[in-house]
Amino acid sequence: MDYSVKVGGEAGQGIQTIGDTLSRVFSRSGYHVFTNQDYESRIRGGHNYYQIRFSENPVMAPREVVDIIVALDNESITLHEKELSPNGLVIYDSSTLKQKYERPNFLDIPFVTLAVEHGGSKIMENTVATGAILGMLGMDLDILKEILREVFFKKGESVIQANINSAMAGHDFAVKNCPGCSFSMAPPSRAARLLVAGNDALGFGVIASGCKVYSAYPMTPSTGIMTYITSKGEEYGVIVEQAEDEIAAINIALGASYAGVRAMTGTSGGGFALMVEGISLAGMIEIPIVIVLGQRPGPATGFPTRTEQGELFFALHAGHGEFPRVLLAPGTPEQAFFLANKAFDLAEKYQIPVIILTDQYLADSQWTFDGFDLGKLNYTDYRVRGEAFGALSDYKRFAYTATGISPLGVPGEARHVVVVDSDEHDEEGHIVEDAETRILMVEKRLHRKMPLIRQEIAPPVLYGDGNPEIVVVCWGSMFGVAREAVDALSKTRSIAMLHFSELYPFPSNDTFDYMKVICNAKTAICAEMNATGQFARLMRMETGYEFKARINRYDGRPFSVEKLIGEINAHIG
Repeated sequence: MDYSVKVGGEAGQGIQTIGDTLSRVFSRSGYHVFTNQDYESRIRGGHNYYQIRFSENPVMAPREVVDIIVALDNESITLHEKELSPNGLVIYDSSTLKQKYERPNFLDIPFVTLAVEHGGSKIMENTVATGAILGMLGMDLDILKEILREVFFKKGESVIQANINSAMAGHDFAVKNCPGCSFSMAPPSRAARLLVAGNDALGFGVIASGCKVYSAYPMTPSTGIMTYITSKGEEYGVIVEQAEDEIAAINIALGASYAGVRAMTGTSGGGFALMVEGISLAGMIEIPIVIVLGQRPGPATGFPTRTEQGELFFALHAGHGEFPRVLLAPGTPEQAFFLANKAFDLAEKYQIPVIILTDQYLADSQWTFDGFDLGKLNYTDYRVRGEAFGALSDYKRFAYTATGISPLGVPGEARHVVVVDSDEHDEEGHIVEDAETRILMVEKRLHRKMPLIRQEIAPPVLYGDGNPEIVVVCWGSMFGVAREAVDALSKTRSIAMLHFSELYPFPSNDTFDYMKVICNAKTAICAEMNATGQFARLMRMETGYEFKARINRYDGRPFSVEKLIGEINAHIG
């Protein structure tokens, strides 16, 4: 069993309400769920969709084929009818669309009429549609009723019952009028699974890692991190500041970090452009900071609500001057959770900026998991505080050390003065002009730290054949679709995926000789969502290896499983 439901319509028609509710029903029923959204940069109108894929087996990416289309407008039919599976169905309300479709795979359901008759208001039409889909799938309404009670708890019993009645009306109509529905559902396990989006998982990881200040200016696709942390801020003691712009956002975070707490900011490409001077400041004064860069297609405003992996080199080189940094790129919400924790640990330990690269696809997509193992989290306070700080006979903020890591004292917690300056400085933080000190400081903060940081960078994950003839190399949000493509092709091919989630410093071969896997393969393909093959170029810079086969997508849309399989087959014949 592997089904997909697509809800399409204009912004403002309740597409996300139907999609979110169905996703929760499927995940609470014990199914594996993957969802993704496609939406335009407007509050009303345009064409948007919400796609839900669910199965008794793990699913990690969208399919091209759709089994049920919920068409809230005519454009959804025009654009997506061709995606229907052989037994697929389109459900719609002819009174809303002002058109009757006399085709065997169309089911006209009077959403509005049923909503008014059974719920007392047209506003219940999306609840009718949700109930109808569950009826078509042969599922009962027990879990949906639980969800409706949770969602409308504050609105009172009358609103709850109106929604339940509407859902039952849609369910009954579908059961009676869709005898041809031939969806074979695997028995639900009734073991609910955790359903989480990339942004929410990242926000959860940020809170669990002890972040106390998050400052940002809203910018798709990173805004969801701020809204998630805001929703939990009071409970966990996190201050969230919506700054007037991205320059202020990064400087607020730097100020908070200097004052002694873990701090973070998040943005997208245009906002990140405004942050580059702040990133350089963090490099000079060696202040820990974590930055989320939610990638979207550029240049300029580009496709503000679409996805791309086009800012790897931007993140790698952002900020004038030379200083250490770390680049991480989670491929799943689970990786986002744990890499948020690692980002803070590395930032605090080495007193550097750490950049987490996500994108719209990962940010908005939802996956099911059995839960996060909180025992794997690491929290070490690397700062010098209180009595330990006061006990130091002498304090130099930028003291020369064998590791390049100087004591990071918290201002105001001892008699010592914590001096920092954006100009080149000596061990105590005072401005200097001499060449000798400059050389020593560059050696300290760059050459001594970088080898140590690199030792902490994990190698890529190998999935599939241990000695493959074909290897697909990818990074970041390509994880799920590449893994599913490997699963499908491995039935007839010797194939594997190498997925990088820790990008810079480039991982060494010491613990896992991944370069041997690549070099021994007959065909090595680098797949990524940008036009110039940025990761392939980074690998050539760092290892000398040049991919002869590349797959690049740069239309603002993510790969489907079928699309990636087709691209791989084009290279291997």
